Amino acid sequence: MFFLKSYRSGILTFCGYKVDVKFNLNSNDGKFCFRLFDNGEIKIYNLESRHPNILKSVIIGKKSWGLWVNEYSYGISEGLFTKEEVLNQFYENKILIPESFLIDFENSILKKKIKRNEKELEKIKGKW
Repeated sequence: MFFLKSYRSGILTFCGYKVDVKFNLNSNDGKFCFRLFDNGEIKIYNLESRHPNILKSVIIGKKSWGLWVNEYSYGISEGLFTKEEVLNQFYENKILIPESFLIDFENSILKKKIKRNEKELEKIKGKW
């Protein structure tokens, strides 16, 4: 539900490429097709479902989350915006972020901060 709600609210709508899902009444439902996609059993260019809009929304939401976590983490580590500003987008739309995604988000922020600090230390060392 997280990916579907995030997509439909307009928060996670860009995943880097176009996702086309063909309608097929005899195909599996959106949830099962997403599991197949997530497990790597079907590819992005070969998607069909009896719930194409739901499947498309969930795939774009999932791919978008991965992309934006990286970008959000970079912006937060550089001080361009705060973690609360990012998370408020979800809370304002009443979207509950799963705990595992929040942990991943926190870890990504921490990694980016460590990387930024290491670069700054190298700059300082180079001046001395």
